[in-house]
Amino acid sequence: MALHFTQEEFDARFERLKQRMSEEKLDAILLFAQESMYWLTGYDTFGFCFFQCLVVTADGRMVLLTRSADQRQARHTSNISDIRIWIDLPDASPVGQLKDLLFDMDLLGAKIGIEYDTHGMTGKIGIEINAQLNSFADLSDGSRIVRRLRAVKSPAEIAYVRQAASLADKAYHAAMDEIRPGADEGRILAAMQGVILEGGGDYAGNEFIIGSGKDALLCRYKSGRRTLDENDQITLEWAGVCRHYHAALMRTVVVGRPTARHEEMYQAARDALSAVEEKLRPGFTFGDIFEAHAAAVDAHDMMAHRLNTCGYSLGARFTPSWMDPPMAYKGNPAEVRPNMVLFMHMILMDSVTETAMTVGQTYLTTEGPPECLSALPLDLPVKSG
Repeated sequence: MALHFTQEEFDARFERLKQRMSEEKLDAILLFAQESMYWLTGYDTFGFCFFQCLVVTADGRMVLLTRSADQRQARHTSNISDIRIWIDLPDASPVGQLKDLLFDMDLLGAKIGIEYDTHGMTGKIGIEINAQLNSFADLSDGSRIVRRLRAVKSPAEIAYVRQAASLADKAYHAAMDEIRPGADEGRILAAMQGVILEGGGDYAGNEFIIGSGKDALLCRYKSGRRTLDENDQITLEWAGVCRHYHAALMRTVVVGRPTARHEEMYQAARDALSAVEEKLRPGFTFGDIFEAHAAAVDAHDMMAHRLNTCGYSLGARFTPSWMDPPMAYKGNPAEVRPNMVLFMHMILMDSVTETAMTVGQTYLTTEGPPECLSALPLDLPVKSG
């Protein structure tokens, strides 16, 4: 088996999950999030684009129901010993086969939590599960159970995060080697991704964000490339990834000479990041983090240019996104705890002057001040010919 953690590590995670299930008075939980399956068993696949479910019981049983294409994947990458296959047929009903499996596991009338809030659970599957299982068992939403356990990282997980952070720094240097007037965005992107893969890393949970000129104001990847002008701007958001663990970074690089607006926005973003760092410690909430960011930006009279969030948790994530809860937004009561991995992004987009400015990096929380996992400088990055 190609496991990235020891069996003792997986056993400790299973005990934490069973404790949470006991507190929720659950007899079983149906895991549909690929992140949950990976965290609990090591199971590593993109097969969650089809129906698959890991049934976990309070008495310690685990059974995976998946397609035949993922049977060997599960045996090679996980510690799951009981793997069942649902059959691809014109009228195939994997939910019906799941119901039969639950019956065989003596879970009729049991209290069962279900991970509804995940990309591994389509609306169609959710409707079918409720229709077929509501009269079979006492169902409840168990989406937050494993998610909350995953938010606090073990020493073994943090070791992978540190490797991811090192790869992220190397990707930045590779990008800066390519950025100049006349540079092609595709070459910049290829250099960044190549360094990570050559360094033993993985594909990220979502595409790297790259945009120059007007597209530097975008916060999402889009298809299409352009060549950098003599005076330009390029926004990059990327992550180093190791064993699916992410460490993200974000920068807007000025090509040529920074404008006065670039300088003003950089100072606002830098002040906001400093304010946020003071809240990345136990005793504060993710709502407190957002308020610190907002107050700093607003003090520069740039409220209209900021977003309604300023960061989120990171961990082992699969497509289509590397973002994990908790997220820093107004009023979020989730508490900061030691050994969280948090990506803080200060994003300012002035659509009037078409000026972008971003600063973002990943931190490890401790019992005291946070530790920045990147060695990159926080100066305004400028590249000229």
